[in-house]
Amino acid sequence: MKVFALRLKPNEDLKKSLTDFVNKTHLKSGFILTAVGSFQQVTIRFAGHPYGQAFKSLFEIISLVGTLSPNGLHLHLAVADASGKIIGGHLMNGCIIYTTAEIIIGSSEDLKFIRSFDQETGYNELEVIDRNGL
Repeated sequence: MKVFALRLKPNEDLKKSLTDFVNKTHLKSGFILTAVGSFQQVTIRFAGHPYGQAFKSLFEIISLVGTLSPNGLHLHLAVADASGKIIGGHLMNGCIIYTTAEIIIGSSEDLKFIRSFDQETGYNELEVIDRNGL
């Protein structure tokens, strides 16, 4: 396994930064190992909703999980506001860093992740290719 560490700075967009990282490094099978940081705005899509919703406030990252592949990311985010209220859902563009975001990414050299349209779900879903043919 390879491990990468990123530090994002104020006003950077989390999803755009992760997409740029995947493109720059030619990452084939990425996954989030851990993440901490804060946002001044988050945009997430709740389950069963077709569009994301933006929230402008200060938030702390509670959890960031998901996969990164050359043709798409699938990430879920949970954040807490200043009162401790937690919201979460599918990460969208528009999650803007407040002070910092420290993201640790893992990658398997034995696997390749691709996302392909699934007629049943209506979304681009993960396909895992084992480079060793297993």
